Amino acid sequence: MLKRTPLFEAHQKLGARLVEFGGWEMPVQYTSITDEHLAVRNAAGIFDISHMGEVLASGPGAADFLNRTLTNDIRKLAIGGGQYTLMCNAEGGVIDDLYAYRLGEEEYLLVINASRIEPDVLWMEGELRGSEFNQNTTLQNVSDAYGAVAIQGPKVAGFIDACFQAAPTKLKKNQLTVGSFEGATLWIGRTGYTGEDGFEVIAPAEKIAAVWNRALEVGASHGLKPAGLGARDTLRTEVCYPLYGHELDENTTPIEAGLARFVSFDKGFFTGSNRLAEQKANGVKKTLIAFKMTDKSAPPRPHYPIWSTDGLNVIGEVVSGTQSPSMNLGVGLGYVPPENAQVGANVQIEIRARKSPALIVPKPIFRKAS
Repeated sequence: MLKRTPLFEAHQKLGARLVEFGGWEMPVQYTSITDEHLAVRNAAGIFDISHMGEVLASGPGAADFLNRTLTNDIRKLAIGGGQYTLMCNAEGGVIDDLYAYRLGEEEYLLVINASRIEPDVLWMEGELRGSEFNQNTTLQNVSDAYGAVAIQGPKVAGFIDACFQAAPTKLKKNQLTVGSFEGATLWIGRTGYTGEDGFEVIAPAEKIAAVWNRALEVGASHGLKPAGLGARDTLRTEVCYPLYGHELDENTTPIEAGLARFVSFDKGFFTGSNRLAEQKANGVKKTLIAFKMTDKSAPPRPHYPIWSTDGLNVIGEVVSGTQSPSMNLGVGLGYVPPENAQVGANVQIEIRARKSPALIVPKPIFRKAS
């Protein structure tokens, strides 16, 4: 049976089309993917992200344990700071990508992917049991106790402070603050998964519907619209943000995915570091490219073959592909050998048994005019 977030009834009332995603019944769209996508690019959109997981790590050993388990350097975080980071297996394959926030001197919040909650928690518990931090570190999976929304878009900063007393606009990118709402404590972060400025609000599950309604009420005059998973995917693909199960999995490393900047080799050993250091030194056999279609075609989709310039050899596979509402053309991400990954090179994408021309482009694919 599919799980439902505390906002399920709100989605039904808004006429959302609901689909299965990572074991959850989630809204894929309310009006149309294009309408919701452009609302986020030009004004504001609100997403239900209550399906995502929250894990608290606390105690005198928490920082050292997280630094042993995650790729980024947790010591860089001041209280209220956050960072994108990855959790890898011994071979450097990605178990999950996540955000880590420092809540206090010895307390950290990890926001993890919905489909990875159980595997992540099992992995971390196993790593903790076998480490010297076992006696002074506590892990708590609090995912069921919280709901969350992401409010994204260039006009969000114009109304978010009117929704919550914590003055979220004082936050810098990747910072988190604590606020109160109807007597409940909530966390507000400023990160985002769309390429736009925006905020995430994590609140007790029983309060998240009131948070959702408050944001829609205050944001309506600023163009705020509810947005579903469809727009989330087109938005993040345009700006080349990875999605677990597409760009990332346990057989793909952060180096192959182009995420080496989130791997802190200078902090010493961490799980997977030997393999990642070897790849950094000696190179990889596959690397992530971004491309855009150069001819009229149906949109590229995951698992479509990528062919060489001359169309004689399959060199890779699309992992994310869509029709870009911002650019009105097909765009995507895929893995190919490094020798075939030159920006400016032509490739061909096999779409419905027909090869269509595409161009390898710099990331992100979509850039807003300044």
